[in-house]
Amino acid sequence: MMFQLTGTIDKKQRGVNQQVLDKLKVERERGITVKAQTASMIHSYDGKRYLLNLIDTPGHVDFAWEVSRSMAACQGALLLVDATQGVQAQSISVFHIAKERGLTIIPVLNKIDLPAAQPEIIAAQMQSTFGINPDDCLQISAKSGKGVEKILDAILTRIPPPKANSDDPLKALLFDSSYDRYRGVISLVSVQGGVLHKGDKVTSCYTRKKYDITDLGIMYPEETSTTSLRPGQVGFIACNMKESSEAHIGDTIHRVGSPVDPMPGFKPAKAMVYAGVFPVDSNDFPKLEESIKRLTLTDRSVEVMRESSSALGQGCRLGFLGTLHMDVFRQRLEDEYNASVIITAPTVPYQIVYRDRSVIISNPTDFPDPESMVRVKEIQEPVVSATIIVPQGEMMDLCYTHRADDLDHRYLDTSGDRARIMLTCTIPLSEIVTDFYDKLKSRSSGFASFDYEYAGYKASNLSKMTFLLNSRPVDALALIVHRSAEQEVGRAWVKKLHKVIPRQLFEVPIQAAVGKRIIARETSVSLPR
Repeated sequence: MMFQLTGTIDKKQRGVNQQVLDKLKVERERGITVKAQTASMIHSYDGKRYLLNLIDTPGHVDFAWEVSRSMAACQGALLLVDATQGVQAQSISVFHIAKERGLTIIPVLNKIDLPAAQPEIIAAQMQSTFGINPDDCLQISAKSGKGVEKILDAILTRIPPPKANSDDPLKALLFDSSYDRYRGVISLVSVQGGVLHKGDKVTSCYTRKKYDITDLGIMYPEETSTTSLRPGQVGFIACNMKESSEAHIGDTIHRVGSPVDPMPGFKPAKAMVYAGVFPVDSNDFPKLEESIKRLTLTDRSVEVMRESSSALGQGCRLGFLGTLHMDVFRQRLEDEYNASVIITAPTVPYQIVYRDRSVIISNPTDFPDPESMVRVKEIQEPVVSATIIVPQGEMMDLCYTHRADDLDHRYLDTSGDRARIMLTCTIPLSEIVTDFYDKLKSRSSGFASFDYEYAGYKASNLSKMTFLLNSRPVDALALIVHRSAEQEVGRAWVKKLHKVIPRQLFEVPIQAAVGKRIIARETSVSLPR
């Protein structure tokens, strides 16, 4: 609606494509934002025309790195809260990221036109959660356009303009990139000082390499070429940068011969979930590796390393920020690069503490064998600080069954049947990457929201579970499980394997084992001769 009000797009264009900034197929199909997108708008206010730069960011915890680096290019943020659903768990973490960055926050209540909307109650909830004055909340309906123009005016009156000068030496922050098969690497930059012109010679503080700017412009909302990018503007640049690795997120770009102090950049994202990715046809590995390389240019939070399996052949071990992140990456490989892949069960990084050193492992095949355990002092697993917002209901026992500690709760509001509780706890990350979130949504009839942040490592009683087909171990299927869940996990997995393994002319025993101890077994019945 803001694009329509500012004339960035017309009504006819919006009618054809409601999801203007959701450009990926996976975003349109799932109805979620995966990739932060940039767009510029021109808004008239008090007789003057102003250029506004908008960055639409994801909300899910798995894409928090997109949010963090997008905010580095901004002076303010819109805190959008649903007037029917209230504050969500992920809204709390994003709010704190914005506060830490020193951004001016404009609270906005959306969907006030719906019958279930209770803007006064939700505004009070925002006051208790964020310390926001209810009078500062803008009440809008993005669907009908009611109150949306107030947001544009508030951006100009509440958010300070960028502190930059055209006469300063050129300094631009590179905060995103993509790859074009004809033009090479396309970078999104926020100009912090000076003016960037087409044809300028620039250099990177990170790589020290020099480039010629062949094209630049703003996103309006598609690429629109201009002659220059001025201080405070967010736009794209194309140059003779051919290698994906040269576009370092957080890099500082400056003019050749005019060095500047590099900006702080970004703390690298820490992968929390790992999985092996293998081509269905082993001959397609070079193509898959190149596809992963291109895709990680637009998502630098993914860790990539080569891996080989005796059962699946050559592949890659990828690190993601969460299971949704992993699933979206898989779908993008299929949608954008026509890749057919096999993904192994997700696992988390464990820390093996020996008497003289510590080792982080992300692959269950690297877990110490029973013979090597005598040298191990302890095994640690990653834990997270989780925030769960739910209507009143039995959620504590769900947390306890998934080994949660330090459970605490408080009421966000007590307004009759809309009463909601915020639970906080420390929970092993491995419990979250299984079926915890599905159970949480099921028990709350879809009304629960869930967010978490990394909270370090904690000692735990873990073991390596291997699976044997016809008495031969399959390394790609190995799992690391808590001792208390060995029987349950073993039985569940052999049943799954029994369903998917094709029947042979002979019986195939399917076994789950911990060391030399068989935990569970199923037998694939032979075909009639």
